[in-house]
Amino acid sequence: MRFADVQRMKDSTFKKFVRMPRFDEHLELHRIDCEASHGDLSLYEFTRQKRATMPASVMRPDPLITGDDLIAAGYKPGPRFKDILSAVEDAQLEGRLQTKDQAMNLVSREFPVSESSGTRQLS
Repeated sequence: MRFADVQRMKDSTFKKFVRMPRFDEHLELHRIDCEASHGDLSLYEFTRQKRATMPASVMRPDPLITGDDLIAAGYKPGPRFKDILSAVEDAQLEGRLQTKDQAMNLVSREFPVSESSGTRQLS
């Protein structure tokens, strides 16, 4: 549980945090812990209210791109796909990307084509 940081989280981090499995139980445990120790429910209330204002489609949007899109663009499959797709998801959750084209532009910019081989390699 990372409730102490909830007010400083980037939007992408907050959205991933509140969509973790069994989050309602974590939130309730946080409330009980706060009431039993110091009585300050401000972080609980902040989390509850912010989460309530976000529709599910904003917290867990359909991915803009997949590994298949990366392969189609000439990228060689490998462990870095996770890093690329995570960077795209973060940008999408933060509202910086809305389209597949924007996502692929970010990929090209942040994970460029290898100069030596002329192909996209993610080493």
